[in-house]
Amino acid sequence: MPVIRMHLGFRRRVCLSLFALVVAVTMATGTAYAADSKKSPSVVESQTTYTIEINTKHPVLKLYRNGQFYREWHVALGKSQTQTPVGDWQIVDKQKDWGGGFGTRWLGLNVPWGTYGIHGTNQPASIGRFASHGCVRMKNRDVEQLFDIVPIGTRVIIHGNPLAHLRTLEYGNIGADVRLVQQRLQAEGYYRDDCKGVFDAPTQFALIYFQITHELPMDGLVTMDDYRALHLVK
Repeated sequence: MPVIRMHLGFRRRVCLSLFALVVAVTMATGTAYAADSKKSPSVVESQTTYTIEINTKHPVLKLYRNGQFYREWHVALGKSQTQTPVGDWQIVDKQKDWGGGFGTRWLGLNVPWGTYGIHGTNQPASIGRFASHGCVRMKNRDVEQLFDIVPIGTRVIIHGNPLAHLRTLEYGNIGADVRLVQQRLQAEGYYRDDCKGVFDAPTQFALIYFQITHELPMDGLVTMDDYRALHLVK
């Protein structure tokens, strides 16, 4: 009989231990599930991506959310002499209350040849026109909305033809057209530096070397003949 009592006591202790283990696992699982449930909205939110697209032919900024059209605003774009930089950029800076011509918000882009961004304005009548020095102007109330929506790192695609306003390029020029010439010289094996859109000494040296090998005037200028030789225009 004593042996049986010990055996039953042992079984009782084992059952209690198993019950405690099941309760502990259940509570831990439930806590983890609750924690995951609380985190799920932020996880979903972190997966939201925004993309801004602008066509330099039309002064409109379009915002896409997870690849779907979300909102749009009328803007002002660069004049023919100071074009809005065509390219695939990112927002790398966000600032409030720059004031003056920059309005109430600034969203800076990583354009390598200058300071360009999307910003407000103290000239709301310019919206819908080609009136800026290259930046994208918005009404202050509109840029404040955009500022609150998009994070740093947002992709900004500016569509257009860098050679839409064809010009003779020379030392010191900057812009998407300069960058395009650099990229073509690089593809041809004449230019080895970064294509930053700045017509500097290495760019001019590469261009002259290209001109020599293609029997073009060695003037260090990109003229119509050079554009043709680089297969940038017909």
